[in-house]
Amino acid sequence: MVKRLIFALILLFPISLWAQNNILTGNVYDFNNRTIILEGSTIKNLNSKSVAIADKDGHFAINAKIGDLVSFGMVGYHTDTLYLTSLFPKNIYLRAQTTELKAVDIAAVKVSPYLNAKDPNAMPARRVDYSKERGGLRLSLGYGKYRREQAKIQELEERDQYLEEINKNFNEETIRSLVKFEGPGIRDFILLYRPSVEMVKAERPFNYTMHIAKSYRSWMLLPEDQRKLPPLPKLKSGQ
Repeated sequence: MVKRLIFALILLFPISLWAQNNILTGNVYDFNNRTIILEGSTIKNLNSKSVAIADKDGHFAINAKIGDLVSFGMVGYHTDTLYLTSLFPKNIYLRAQTTELKAVDIAAVKVSPYLNAKDPNAMPARRVDYSKERGGLRLSLGYGKYRREQAKIQELEERDQYLEEINKNFNEETIRSLVKFEGPGIRDFILLYRPSVEMVKAERPFNYTMHIAKSYRSWMLLPEDQRKLPPLPKLKSGQ
C-alpha cells in the first residue's frame, strides 16, 4: 500500500509542477506616469476566460500559457491585449482615455444687440478638454503633436517586443538544436536568414521552427562563396 502511494505521488509531482508554471504575473501602471499603480485593473485570459484583479500594489497573477491572449483594462483607460510568447513577469502600462468637451451650438439663440460690444482687454479663448485620469480640466495645446509622439513611442515599444521575440527564437543555440548546424558559418547563416520584424508581424504566431528548417535547406544549396554577406563599402576620407 505504501509503495502504491509513493508511486502515485511521483506521477502527480510533475503534473502539479507543470500547473504551477502556467501562471502569468506582473504589475499594471499608468503609461504617462509610470509611478502610478493601477489598483483594481482587470486582467482577462481571452482563451481560458479566467479573470484576475490587480491588488493595491498593482500586482496580478493569472492562469495562462504561451500562445494565450491576455487583456488588461480599467475604467478610464484604453484596454491593452498581449499575445504571450513567454511567461516571464511583465509590467503593463495602460494609456488613459481623454474625452473632449462637446462644442455647444448657439446659432439658434437670440442675442441682444446691446451685448455685441467687444471688450478691448479680452483674451482669446483656449479650447480645453476633460481628462479622466486627472479629474479636472486641462489645456489642450499641441495635442496633435503629443498624440503623434505617443504613437511613435508605442511603435518603437512594439518593435522592441518583436526584436526581443526574434532574438529569443532565432539564435545559435536554437538553430543548432533544430538542424544540427555544424561549422563556423552559423553567424553568417543568422545574418542571411534572420526574419525581419515585418515578416514576424505578418504571420502571427510566427513559425520559427519552419523558418529555420526552410532556411537551412536553402543554405545547404548555396555555393560556399555565397554563404557570406558582401562587406560594407569603405567610406572615403572626408565623409
